[in-house]
Amino acid sequence: MPSRTLAPAAAERLFTSVRQARVGGTFWARPVERDGETAIVRARAAQADVPDALLVDPAAAVDPWSLLGGGATLVADGDDEWLGLAIISGDPVRVLSPGRFGAPGDDAIALRRRVADDLAATRYRDPFTGEDATLDATVALLGEWRRIFAANRNIVAGCGFSWWKRREIARFLWTPAHPMRFFRSERAALAHAERQRGALAVWPSRVSAALIADAAARGVPLVRVEDGFVRSVGLGSNLVPPSSIAVDRLGIHYDPAHPSDLETLLAHEDFPPAMLTRAARLRETIVSAGISKYGQDAAQPALIRDTGRRLVLVAGQVEDDMSVRLGGAGLASNLEVLRRARALEPDAEIWFRPHPDVDAGHRVGAVRDADALLHADRIVRGGGMAPLLDTVDAVHVLTSLTGFEALLRGREVTCHGVPFYAGWGLTRDLAAVPARRARALTLDALVAGVLIAYPRYLDPVTGLPCTPEVLIGRMEAGAARNRLGWVTRLKQVQGRLVTWRR
Repeated sequence: MPSRTLAPAAAERLFTSVRQARVGGTFWARPVERDGETAIVRARAAQADVPDALLVDPAAAVDPWSLLGGGATLVADGDDEWLGLAIISGDPVRVLSPGRFGAPGDDAIALRRRVADDLAATRYRDPFTGEDATLDATVALLGEWRRIFAANRNIVAGCGFSWWKRREIARFLWTPAHPMRFFRSERAALAHAERQRGALAVWPSRVSAALIADAAARGVPLVRVEDGFVRSVGLGSNLVPPSSIAVDRLGIHYDPAHPSDLETLLAHEDFPPAMLTRAARLRETIVSAGISKYGQDAAQPALIRDTGRRLVLVAGQVEDDMSVRLGGAGLASNLEVLRRARALEPDAEIWFRPHPDVDAGHRVGAVRDADALLHADRIVRGGGMAPLLDTVDAVHVLTSLTGFEALLRGREVTCHGVPFYAGWGLTRDLAAVPARRARALTLDALVAGVLIAYPRYLDPVTGLPCTPEVLIGRMEAGAARNRLGWVTRLKQVQGRLVTWRR
């Protein structure tokens, strides 16, 4: 590729971008503390010539940003990438030999020009598409990876994770500092985390209240992990591993009794215009592609409605789901939600959609058709949720994610419980919402928090952390396949047997 020379203003913008993202070199590696040394030496031959120096072996995996940026002089060869990073960070440097990033005798202006031109002339590639990428996009992606790896660094153990989820969870929570260790025993998991002075990741519905209390008493931080809001192609109850998760250190998004990272984000984050524009595009992509929590929807049976009446969908849920138990405001019955919806919508045409996990025979919450039809005009089964939401005028939910998906499509949403998206001025809320949710949000601000800033995504093709746009693109292209398909088929047979025995 031909060389490029950047103007000083453009070079400074690039340097600022890299400094803020703290990427380059082995930025994912372990950090090292500098104890007052005035120089950092990356070449053993020069150590004797530099007093009061910290020697860093060039072959060692060390995060350069843990040492750079503090004003210490870096002593290195001209080809050492730490030299380029030190110049970007603004640290003084001493160049031992001529190379890619500098040569002995180069002044500060020449060194900066060398590094800027090297950044500009390098070819960058998108790891998900294989196509050329811009430097800005590359730095942004690496910066996001750095944020994830840093957040994972103190997580030393996991407990409550089903065996079929562990491979994906280990990728979501990967850190180079140590391998992810999973435990079946709560006692062993807590003891390991305490010994390592680290955090314990848990799947909240599969650990006991005693573990939570013991962790608090012993000072072991808990990191709660749950399915994301665009989860996978296929049901979790069919043992389809997630491609998106929520990682919450403060609480969990479906428990309105306590603050969560998501609630705090929505209550206080000032989303910049670029983020809101991105959220709007993401929302439009999801809607146009027919994406819901479990991927791109299958073919939908013909949906014929009475055009002269308001059409309302009541979404059934798993009645013992954690979101229902914690956010249901004392209500858990699908039949009762349906009855209340009819009382509130006496003239509407009401369709009832049983939860697919319940209909599959895996979970609790079945309503006999005869009982449902006392309040509903129709029971809708089969096909996907997205076409159904495109058809109706309004939705009634307890805490179901269906309400959020309806908001994406501009539908009216009535919440009988307290889901994470209630209380922000976008829904009709029948239950009391936390006073912490005192802020009115635009739909795009809600989407920015819920789908971009809060969850994590894993590319089902490369296994790398990715953006929601990448995952949505894989789903749209049919590339998000289930690696445990054989187990899923067995689980589906089991579900049919359970349903047949009822």
